[in-house]
Amino acid sequence: MDTITRRRFLIASGVAGGAAASAFGLREILATAGDRDPAARTLVLVTLYGGNDGLGTVIPYADPAYAAARPDLSYPPEEILTLDDGVGLNPGLAGLHRLYGAGKLAVVRGVGYPKPDRSHFRSMDIWQTAQPDRPGTTGWLGRWLDTAGGDPRLAVSFEPVLPPLLAGATSAGATVPGGVLALPGGLTPEGLGRLGTPAAGESPAAARAAACFADLMRLQDLMKQIAEGTPDDAESDDEDAPATATGGAAPPLDQQLALVARCVEAGVATRVYSVSQGGFDLHANGKDAQQALLARVDKPLTAFAERMAGKGVVVAVYSEFGRRVRANASDGTDHGTASDVFLLGDGVRGGLHGEPPSLTDLDDGDLKYTVDFRDVYATLLADVLGSDPQRVLDGWSGRLRQVYRADA
Repeated sequence: MDTITRRRFLIASGVAGGAAASAFGLREILATAGDRDPAARTLVLVTLYGGNDGLGTVIPYADPAYAAARPDLSYPPEEILTLDDGVGLNPGLAGLHRLYGAGKLAVVRGVGYPKPDRSHFRSMDIWQTAQPDRPGTTGWLGRWLDTAGGDPRLAVSFEPVLPPLLAGATSAGATVPGGVLALPGGLTPEGLGRLGTPAAGESPAAARAAACFADLMRLQDLMKQIAEGTPDDAESDDEDAPATATGGAAPPLDQQLALVARCVEAGVATRVYSVSQGGFDLHANGKDAQQALLARVDKPLTAFAERMAGKGVVVAVYSEFGRRVRANASDGTDHGTASDVFLLGDGVRGGLHGEPPSLTDLDDGDLKYTVDFRDVYATLLADVLGSDPQRVLDGWSGRLRQVYRADA
């Protein structure tokens, strides 16, 4: 097939935009199977796009200010999955509640940064660059990748495009977009096969486009196998296509995590994975919608954690900001500030960590952060990735204490 035809096909099928930006495809990542150092740990970063409501996730039900600020959004104590100290988890987080009871889930409260910004884009830039004063052009894990040798296969995203957090100054991670390919009609199986086969004499760019297409076809087959292997009673996220401001149209979280699990079990060289779930920008009728979204995070995340037990995998779950303390007039919540970060996996010390923010001593109606998010990142860099946090985080020297046990 000639280059022009191939290029037109890739554009028409929606492959060119995502695949061309990927330095490596799934085939090349899996080609490193067996290369992982058995002693090396793996970090999986789960981004909840849209600003997940922290007070609706880790609920301070014993504080009378909670129900007073949210008369129609608050949960009665008997519906809350209790933890300790008068707080509990949203009813949609039954699996994580079970992990907490087993000492395998750490809840870090009050996480934020100085001079918070309520813009989705700006706040996510801050979280992904770890530069609150002036977000730069490199992500914190991209800068880690620079120090780790720059091989794109060390940091992989299963999202539609490479998130800024995996972009370094001299290197970048790889993105392996999933989902369903929209293919033009009138193509035979033989024709589809030829599209993934480099043609003699074509340019390296065209050959790379062909290889990317072949990778995506293999990935689609793998995701189909994963979907077919899902129990009949499992919920699916297939209908979820959040706006790019709050998450982009990523594949369902269970499929993303299943691909991560396949790679970890294959022993690939990848040390960092980025996955995401969108849709948390709930300005109206937020109570039931958030519970449903959290349940769709809880089930695959719990299953993933249990599948990865003993394999040196640590998961961190965060969102770009929490929500305001007081509910709005539409039974939702507006953009806020500090929230919670979940950590789970091998070596994580379960329990409540960090000082809970006051619900009455507020900053213009918002929670005052008590833990700088760079303390979380520094802990993950040092204890999970074995890197120098100050080198990656512009000299930051803070650290979480008693949340991770490196010898576990």
